[in-house]
Amino acid sequence: FMSGIGLILIVLQFGPMLGQANPDGGVLGALRAFPQVLSNLGDHGVAAGLGLFTVALLFLTPRPVKRFVPPQLIALVIGTVVSVLVFGDADISRIRDSFAGGSIPMGLPQFQIPTFAPDQLNTMVIDGLVLGMLGCIDSLLTAVIADSLTQTQHNSDKELIGQGIGNLVSGLCGGLPGAGATMGTVVNIQAGGRTALSGLTRALIMLIIVLWAAPLTESIPMAVLAGIAFKVGIDIMDWKFLRRAHNLSLRAAAIMYGVMLMTVFYDLITAVGVGVFVANILTIKRLADIQATQVKAVDNPDDEAIADQEVRALMQKARGKLLLLDLGGPMSFGAAKAITQREAILDNYKVLVIDLNHVPLLGVTATLALEKTIDAAYQKSLAVFIAGGDDKVRKRLQKFDILDRLPQQNRVNTRLEAMREAIALLEREGTIGGSAATNAAAAETAAVK
Repeated sequence: FMSGIGLILIVLQFGPMLGQANPDGGVLGALRAFPQVLSNLGDHGVAAGLGLFTVALLFLTPRPVKRFVPPQLIALVIGTVVSVLVFGDADISRIRDSFAGGSIPMGLPQFQIPTFAPDQLNTMVIDGLVLGMLGCIDSLLTAVIADSLTQTQHNSDKELIGQGIGNLVSGLCGGLPGAGATMGTVVNIQAGGRTALSGLTRALIMLIIVLWAAPLTESIPMAVLAGIAFKVGIDIMDWKFLRRAHNLSLRAAAIMYGVMLMTVFYDLITAVGVGVFVANILTIKRLADIQATQVKAVDNPDDEAIADQEVRALMQKARGKLLLLDLGGPMSFGAAKAITQREAILDNYKVLVIDLNHVPLLGVTATLALEKTIDAAYQKSLAVFIAGGDDKVRKRLQKFDILDRLPQQNRVNTRLEAMREAIALLEREGTIGGSAATNAAAAETAAVK
């Protein structure tokens, strides 16, 4: 969206930079007016020259000079002085032309006691909430842009509390609610501002202009201001990322260009919301695919999931009658489908061993899928063993009454213990051949029965 904001500034400031008023219709109106702006260039040659001179000066200011004086201030002063001394009689749009009477109002606003009407309370609350939410989103987006430019991290609570206090005081003086301004913030940063003191300095300068120095700023050409804003738009564009966009996946590139175009042609807040939503959906899909690969059904002693030699020997002894459900990593809804898919192969086994030793997190959906698999195993007369699981995982299983469905001896700490118990069970049932002692005990038990 930063590239989108930069593109908006470039498009909207193109006409004013060439000495012509910006047409109605936002970005689309400005794009449609491009041919007319270029055709009328001869009628506004002086203003266009000042605008282009400003942009050139911003690009060509030597780096050592930038350390001491912001190039924006240099361009503003030189452009204004040249317009007054050299082109004083030229038809150039200046700041004063934007105000009624041709001059900037001076003086402090009067304090106004707010009036409350009970019949307007509903409208006041709803409109206040809407304006407050939009202001919060706008300010936080501006803060994110500032963070990316200054390599810092803002404090969202401080930002919003300060904005609320400022709007409260502004309302008592008859002002309109405001929020973070991306363009002003970027210009501030490009001029060398890095702390909150720079914003405070900017506000104090504006106060000085309103109180005493308005006549000094009335003659600033709009083309010079537009040239500065035009350069800001170029700098905001994420050129480093755009140059590498062709190396991205199709999905990532589509999200990036989609957010940029939606920012330009529709709305910044909507573009960010849609971009975050789509990116989260794709991220969730990728995480779900990764989790699905961590759900492994093992019945082959040579499977790479079995590293312990004794477990491998026990698996070989099971002769294909034991299914090991090996779960690894966080298990959320992304793994639920992979878990339930294992129900279809339970018919071929006598014992199900579920290993949770490498599961740090078990989500609700994954827990329900595990419960469903255990129920399916019981319906098909399988014995079920659960191995491992830390305190959080076992508490989750306990809350769903899953552990209570298993005999105490079927709840063990390690995979090896579960395998030993499972093999012993298969031997007692005569499903697989055991040792002579085990077979004799099984025969004696059968005779007693």
